[in-house]
Amino acid sequence: MNDLNAIKKPISKDIKAYHQVFKDTVRSKIPLLDVVMKYILHTKGKEIRPIIVLYSAGLVGEINQSTYYAATLIELLHTATLVHDDVVDNSNKRRGMFSVNALWKNKIAVLSGDYLLAKGLLLAIETKNAHLLEYVSKATRDMSEGELLQIEKARKLDIGVDLYYEVIRKKTASLLASCFATGASSTISDKALIEKMWQIGEYTGMAFQIMDDILDYEKTSVTGKPTGIDIKEKKVTLPLIYLLNNSEPAKKRKLMDTVKHKNNNPESVAWLIQEVHRAGGFDYAREKMKEFKNKALKLLMEFPENDARKALEDIIEFTISRTK
Repeated sequence: MNDLNAIKKPISKDIKAYHQVFKDTVRSKIPLLDVVMKYILHTKGKEIRPIIVLYSAGLVGEINQSTYYAATLIELLHTATLVHDDVVDNSNKRRGMFSVNALWKNKIAVLSGDYLLAKGLLLAIETKNAHLLEYVSKATRDMSEGELLQIEKARKLDIGVDLYYEVIRKKTASLLASCFATGASSTISDKALIEKMWQIGEYTGMAFQIMDDILDYEKTSVTGKPTGIDIKEKKVTLPLIYLLNNSEPAKKRKLMDTVKHKNNNPESVAWLIQEVHRAGGFDYAREKMKEFKNKALKLLMEFPENDARKALEDIIEFTISRTK
């Protein structure tokens, strides 16, 4: 099963309860801020992360009020990072709609993101669920470090396989890891089990990001050609790393020169993508993606079988079966 609606159906009442907590939490008495928050609520995406929180709680215990707080906390963090990312990337669109910074400019967008983070902290403290902050704070730290590490290394394109894994582990996988761990933490206090849940999420996040990097090469624009956004932004991802590692020195220099100096030339980008394909970079990346997915599923199978476990299996499969 990879239909997200089918995955959500068994916990529809819990999703509704979480929605109410989120809506109440972001409400503001400042008119401008309240308008921005209502717009953010209107433009929310698939909400896969809070769904993971809910099912993770159900895997090891019973979904409860603390679980709704945990799901809200995760979504507040995720939404805040998206708002801030759009400012950093100077992006005017988010999920096909105008971004907050496009409508209200950067200053209001940054402050709105800060507000979301602050509300998350207050929610945990005021509801006496401060323990939920441990894994959310860990993810926040890792995401910042991962982004800065990628920026630092991108200047020299000095990224090998190990460093790439470190970047995506921190930048992307840590947030999914916190979803699994925080959901479990809302129902149990067993550190070993919670850490195992973190690891499941981390492996899932690694697979998710590798799939994302593959899609960047394969998705097409209106012209029918791959968009290669990562190349244009000089991001060295796994398919390209494989090509670089399996090229002769002269060819490698040409490839690096293309990324550094011709990354906005459509013909050069198309050539580079073609070279990745010829070298088997996509196949290599897919194999690594499957390895991380299988590691996540293997750990998940160590938990007793129940409806929540089956749902989490489906969610893991869903994250790597995307076409966009």
